[in-house]
Amino acid sequence: MADIIYPFKKYNYKVTIDGTEAAGFSEVSAPDITVDPIEYREGNMAGKTPGKQPGILKYSNVTLKRGTTDSPLFMDWMTELKSGTVNRKTIVITLVDDEGKDSASWQLEKAWPTKYTAPDFNATSNEVAIESLELVCEGITRTM
Repeated sequence: MADIIYPFKKYNYKVTIDGTEAAGFSEVSAPDITVDPIEYREGNMAGKTPGKQPGILKYSNVTLKRGTTDSPLFMDWMTELKSGTVNRKTIVITLVDDEGKDSASWQLEKAWPTKYTAPDFNATSNEVAIESLELVCEGITRTM
């Protein structure tokens, strides 16, 4: 009888920024890669449907969310952009199995922030204040 292989659970993960675990994140949106098809047809092609070939690769934005603390990590990175400096970093999102071992990783190449969102405020709420940082990147690679 074949062994049952269970898929990994999505609640146990870590994020490193340039090789350092700079913060814990409560939520990380999944990166995706899209290739737009290019349709073409030559005048002497048989059939009535166009040929298709791959076009430009596009990488989705990734959003990191965390509880607001005294760490200025997100704001400092955004402030650098105001001065005209684009500090691109390598972000690695690693899924961890139940035994604490790294099981799958996605590397975002040349990432930089495009949007910072401060937490919303509500005097009648007892929720944690969450801030978020949306990143753009120039490549996504599955490394494990």
